[in-house]
Amino acid sequence: MESIYYVLCWHCHRRCKHCYESRFHPYVREELEAVVSEAERNAPAIVANLPETMMYEDWRNPAADGRPVRRRGRIILSGGDVLTEPVRERVLYPTIEALRKKYENSGGVNIVVQTTGDLVTPKIIDELLSIGVWMISIAGLDDYHVGMKGEGKTELENALRRDFEAAGMHRSGLRSTERLWMDEEGPVYSAFGATEDAWIGKLWPRGRAWQNSLSTATMTDNFCNAWSGGLNFLEHGRSGSEVSIDPSGDFYPCCIKTAHPLGNLVEEKLIDVLESLVGHPAMEAINAGKPERMAVNEGWPVERFFDASHTTKPDGGDYANLCIGCDSCFTDVIGPALSRLREQRLARARGLLAVSG
Repeated sequence: MESIYYVLCWHCHRRCKHCYESRFHPYVREELEAVVSEAERNAPAIVANLPETMMYEDWRNPAADGRPVRRRGRIILSGGDVLTEPVRERVLYPTIEALRKKYENSGGVNIVVQTTGDLVTPKIIDELLSIGVWMISIAGLDDYHVGMKGEGKTELENALRRDFEAAGMHRSGLRSTERLWMDEEGPVYSAFGATEDAWIGKLWPRGRAWQNSLSTATMTDNFCNAWSGGLNFLEHGRSGSEVSIDPSGDFYPCCIKTAHPLGNLVEEKLIDVLESLVGHPAMEAINAGKPERMAVNEGWPVERFFDASHTTKPDGGDYANLCIGCDSCFTDVIGPALSRLREQRLARARGLLAVSG
């Protein structure tokens, strides 16, 4: 695949008001041990069920003869914040080692560690580079992060740049408004945040961003038809393919996350699940970036989807976005259908095991 976004653990040292996932926050004592143990327990099975190769065909940037170029895909390890203690030592570093080993003989993989930035130190940079991290991506440079507004953001970015370049890293060609990964030689670093020029600038109607009525997206903002959305998620082996994975192993066609997972990677292989969904009308609609058409054959014409996309924000204001319609449609129609498909896949797998046994 071109990209996999893997949320390793729910633990974060921040509780940002604009966060798309309310489970990202500080945990202490028993609760901290519970979320770290979940991540530590599930990561080996999740890695084992990832694609056997992360090489993909880039159809958007073909060779001179028009043929697609084979490129190395990436796995983004994120949180929460994966640099928090004890996530870094117990989950992040072992997962990086497991990923390197899994792909060392099948084309390799570009490993990205995504962090808010304020936990990065020269020592951690050296540790990450020593175990083969290709990119360190700073995702907290915006006014929503406490201490980052104005001069605070500039000071942190300048300090990080000095530390990165002292470690032999260079800034990536990635820009916040488009994908420009290509075959950059690592190690590289990147920096972005929920700013007006970024694809997440209007904020997804999710988590604390929704609870705090911060999303400014409208019906014209089709998050599905863009990077980090569901666009091309089924096209494994080709450019544009990406899925998002939770610490539980549940995975989704988008980072925004549909109201029901597609499957669980503790139990099933990612490619097996994706191939089982090819041809499913709802999945093909999401894959095409047209979520409004996901259930036209299930009694949900486009007009009904648009109607379901209108709601009221917690602060009482009117709000309308396709993600709201997607949530309603998944709850009413698509989620139960996905549950049935998963049960059928697991039953077939058990049957095959019984026969082979």
